[in-house]
Amino acid sequence: MNGGLISLQTMLEELKPSERRVAAYILAHPEKVVQLSVQKLAELSGVSEATVIRLTRSLGMKGYQEMKLRIAGDLTIQASSSGSYQDIVMQGSMEALIQSVSRNNIQSIQDTISVLSVEEVQRAADVLSHARKIDVYGVGASAVIAADIRQKLSRINMWCEAHSDFHAQLTSAVSLTEKDAAIGISYSGQTEDVIQSLTEAKKQGATVISLTKFGPSPVAELADIRLFTSTVEKSIRSGAMASRIAQLNVIDILFIALVRNKHESIIPVLERTRGAVSRTKRT
Repeated sequence: MNGGLISLQTMLEELKPSERRVAAYILAHPEKVVQLSVQKLAELSGVSEATVIRLTRSLGMKGYQEMKLRIAGDLTIQASSSGSYQDIVMQGSMEALIQSVSRNNIQSIQDTISVLSVEEVQRAADVLSHARKIDVYGVGASAVIAADIRQKLSRINMWCEAHSDFHAQLTSAVSLTEKDAAIGISYSGQTEDVIQSLTEAKKQGATVISLTKFGPSPVAELADIRLFTSTVEKSIRSGAMASRIAQLNVIDILFIALVRNKHESIIPVLERTRGAVSRTKRT
């Protein structure tokens, strides 16, 4: 169990001032905090015990003990890895470039595992397994992730449409029903086109699933099921690529969970698609 420090770093600016004081203390003294009682942490942070408990709730945790366990898990991982993103130096050697990009991508996946809820992934897989139709909305770089979902689901004979154009998103959303699902992809969680399209899908009764960076956002607030990736550094040299890799990893996890749910009916379909592709390559 880990993800405590990542959650705190991500949510720091979103917290109430008193909760932020506790979070800042924890981030500055993580090794010390895992040994502290809730009363002692409250005293050292200059807040009430209730504020510490509210902080754990703001982070989506069940209580103080869970937060300490997650922080301890983070410290264990950090002891065996760099635990941070690296700036890519354009003037450096090719070897350094390969190492930096790869380490950032690996770090992004590791951090995402820390904030991705097992329960929410299972709920998403269950909903998609039974959906009549699945709409996926993504704009710009998120459209690439949407297209990846559509390609995967089409392989297992599921009705999935991916839309990057706002009018196409909205037109499709109004035709959804309570038997359908809509997936909104937005790393920032602030993409207006996706927000409006999900709002319309929700009006029609469709189950809404979001894929955003960790923390509160308009897209996540609309969702019935929330999937998160870690928040990576905002530098274009490390952030943009790593966030895409983390999103694709979540989609891979969700796809395999779907295949597991529908194993008996899906395996023959996968075999047929694999065989069709193989025959095409030989001709």
